[in-house]
Amino acid sequence: MGFLNTIKRAFTWWDGQTLNTQFLTWRRGVQVGEDGQGNVYYRTADDSRRWVIFNGEIEASRINPDWHGWLHRTWNEPPTERPLIRKPWEKPHEPNLTGTALAYAPIGSIRRGEPTARSDYEAWTPE
Repeated sequence: MGFLNTIKRAFTWWDGQTLNTQFLTWRRGVQVGEDGQGNVYYRTADDSRRWVIFNGEIEASRINPDWHGWLHRTWNEPPTERPLIRKPWEKPHEPNLTGTALAYAPIGSIRRGEPTARSDYEAWTPE
């Protein structure tokens, strides 16, 4: 099973870090920080490259706005050195749940378990 796992890691990027990413991280990576979900952020010593190693599912919407801005060079200091100032009305970051069982389903949606009785709708019946 070890050999097959190595081959899988060499060619699949959606199921954890590849061997090339692991080698780059080992050779040139400088750990910058970690977010609340366990994702670890790295850069090279000369700051020419920045990347993230996901903890679990590789989904870009799991990166919170603080780290997203640092990865895309919107600001130079990582959130570990200079946290963003939060407004009182801001909600905590949530990943995109579209296509999952936790996705939003409004009242009356067929994706909800039981239909709800509606007082604002009356079905038409021919007379």
